[in-house]
Amino acid sequence: MQKDALKIAYPEAVHRSEKASATTTKGRDVLLMILDMVGVGDKLVVWKLDRLARNMHDLTTIVAALDAKGAALEILDQKIDTSTAAGKAFLQMLGVFAEFETNLRKERQLAGIAAAKAQGKHLGRAAKLSQEQQHEVRCKHNQGVTPSKLAHDYDVSRATVYNILKS
Repeated sequence: MQKDALKIAYPEAVHRSEKASATTTKGRDVLLMILDMVGVGDKLVVWKLDRLARNMHDLTTIVAALDAKGAALEILDQKIDTSTAAGKAFLQMLGVFAEFETNLRKERQLAGIAAAKAQGKHLGRAAKLSQEQQHEVRCKHNQGVTPSKLAHDYDVSRATVYNILKS
């Protein structure tokens, strides 16, 4: 949907995409490349605001970088264009709501994790070794078998063995 909307709006433009999350600008090489390449009169066009940034700091940093280069930002879904004063104001309001939504999602996730822990549910990946196997690993280590040998024997990483020995 995103690519189609961009191609319809700007069929002749150079299109770039990345799969990284918009919750941070870290690891977003395509975005950083675009911000580096953009020039006077250019426009960065995105389908939705939450595809670009989900917190006010990142959003204002991106918009400031574009402004400093004489470029603008356009968000197709909300019909926002930062080349206008109204577009800039509306973008900032939407940015606040996008950050608010992200924070609410985090709160709900943490509440769900706390509730699961309170019910005694196991969180995270399933253990590689059963309780019995973990006991065997501890016993064999106490008898002098090295963690490397144990890792090989049980077909797990040495880090797994060390984690078992710590617990």
